[in-house]
Amino acid sequence: MYEAQKFDHLLGIEGLSENLLQAHFGLYEGYVKNTNAVLEELKKVEAGTPEYAELKRRFGWEFDGMRMHELYFGNLMKGGSKLEDDMELKKKIEEEFGSVENWEKDFRATLAMRGIGWAVLYFDQETGRLFNTWIGEHDGGHLVGCVPLLVIDAFEHAYIADYGTKRPDYINAVMNILCWHVISGRYNMVK
Repeated sequence: MYEAQKFDHLLGIEGLSENLLQAHFGLYEGYVKNTNAVLEELKKVEAGTPEYAELKRRFGWEFDGMRMHELYFGNLMKGGSKLEDDMELKKKIEEEFGSVENWEKDFRATLAMRGIGWAVLYFDQETGRLFNTWIGEHDGGHLVGCVPLLVIDAFEHAYIADYGTKRPDYINAVMNILCWHVISGRYNMVK
């Protein structure tokens, strides 16, 4: 059984109100609960039945919703941190995009795309490349064999309570509270 992680240390973070975060944490906890429920239900149904098929489909949605939120909350911190010159990830971003500024421009454009979903900086373990990618739903659009390094939630629940329909204001706020030590650590574990 999966247990919901606690992200209360984010309460009071700049740019995201306590009300928004509490609601978002509750949504995340629902994904954890539903992941466990689907796994339990799968034990009870006969393989090959329509019920089995629907539960198998549902599992990806719930599990990926759980994990994407854990990565998102995990790469935020009060005050944010900088992408430091001695970080291997900074060197890789500069190699791939020409500069950190070019990468950030592309990532922000990805995050600002119309629709609901996620912006993800992926690392392709096979080729060593980095990609800024849009994921429209939790369970579809992921790059196979790639590891998510930076994950930002762009579903309305992540910002509408604080910013209304002004996603650019949310983007500015969330980009200022990224924890590059966590993001860089994810890269260092898989490069």
